[in-house]
Amino acid sequence: MAKRDSRFVCQSCGAIHSKWMGRCEACGAWNSVIEEAVEASHPGGLSGKGGRTLQFESLDGASQTPPRALTGVAEFDRVLGGGLVAGSAVLVGGDPGIGKSTLLLQAAAALGRTRRIAYVSGEEAMDQVRLRAARLGLAKANVALAATTSVREVLSSLDARDAPDVIVIDSIQTMFVDTLESAPGTVAQVRASASELIRLGKKRGIAILLVGHVTKEGVLAGPRVLEHMVDTVLYFEGERGHQFRILRAVKNRFGPTDEIGVFEMTDRGLVEVPNPSQLFLADRRDDVSGAAVFAGMEGTRPVLVEIQALVGPPVQGTPRRAVIGWDTGRLAMVLAVLETRCGLVFANHDVYLNVAGGLRIAEPAADLAVAAALVSALGGKPVPPDAVVFGEIGLAGEVRAVSQSDARLKEAAKLGFARAFVPARRRQARGSGEAAIRIDGIEDLGTLVARLSGPRRPQSLDKAEAAS
Repeated sequence: MAKRDSRFVCQSCGAIHSKWMGRCEACGAWNSVIEEAVEASHPGGLSGKGGRTLQFESLDGASQTPPRALTGVAEFDRVLGGGLVAGSAVLVGGDPGIGKSTLLLQAAAALGRTRRIAYVSGEEAMDQVRLRAARLGLAKANVALAATTSVREVLSSLDARDAPDVIVIDSIQTMFVDTLESAPGTVAQVRASASELIRLGKKRGIAILLVGHVTKEGVLAGPRVLEHMVDTVLYFEGERGHQFRILRAVKNRFGPTDEIGVFEMTDRGLVEVPNPSQLFLADRRDDVSGAAVFAGMEGTRPVLVEIQALVGPPVQGTPRRAVIGWDTGRLAMVLAVLETRCGLVFANHDVYLNVAGGLRIAEPAADLAVAAALVSALGGKPVPPDAVVFGEIGLAGEVRAVSQSDARLKEAAKLGFARAFVPARRRQARGSGEAAIRIDGIEDLGTLVARLSGPRRPQSLDKAEAAS
């Protein structure tokens, strides 16, 4: 009989410690180290004897494109790279109540028209899932429903020749393997449960859809190895106060990792948004200062979104910087460049920045649009309503070129914009025609300030003359 042993494992990062400690030395999390019972490994380890000899092949060997199954939800298929691959494992994470279960139930109902689908709920009773299906109008969908948290029961029920084509597990943190003594949701249980389910999917050619919880920092709960085990990792994002939801791929072995799907949450479930730019700009006002339209890229899809800035006197003694939907550090950099290179003064003002619609922007191409919104808010003069802005800002105040400029401009022209503030040295794709939009090349931030507010002297000089 194997000797029983125990170890102390951090539930945040999966680091193993020899003894209990209040703070994990690897990730710094407090009260995340718990004791887990493990089987002692064989001291001899593995040797090369008795193993199957591998047959190595060249990189240019014949290979087949894996067949895909369209889910029927176009935005979901876009993020997956064209549909579900048989035998693949997809992990969908997101905040509580964001709509993960609703999305997968709608996808399962759409797939049920042509394929066999099994939905295993570990968090809700079957009646609760039925109530959600009735609310979404999916009560008659061809989906086999079960409620359990035992991985052994799932394997016994589905490991057969007539196994379903797709299995939805909601959620992986609630599943447990009875050969481990640790509680469900621990690092060992999540790792073992995912391993057994993925092994079943590879064996039977079943696509596995796993729902995963996220921590308060917004990352998937459980061991980091879980993200390495699956083929695709999707994050379902959105603000509680907005009806928009963004499905973003951060890992995909069968497709691109920078695609997004846009949904709108309604009382009838999630509705696909084929043209998100039109939706994000629906409530835009043209006569308000501090707003600029940014032409961004999410994967292969151009998305136009409004960036809003508000500059005002500080409510308290220390000026405040508040950002929603963008990087706080990048805002500090843009403010510093505007003050140092253009003579604008933001040090004695509160600065608020918001990306309208709940979208989160990560690309540096939004620098110029943020600067335009800030200059407009400080001077009280609106940005031209028919203009879009994009470009990266350097510390010297120069405006650098960004990728896929033509796709951004074509999307802007399609939505009726007639002018674009873009980097002067713009990268144009070979063979692409010029978009039907007037290009206003911006070499540096000083040029942008002059275009938006007219020729003006730096405020530092005006203050110096006033003091004298």
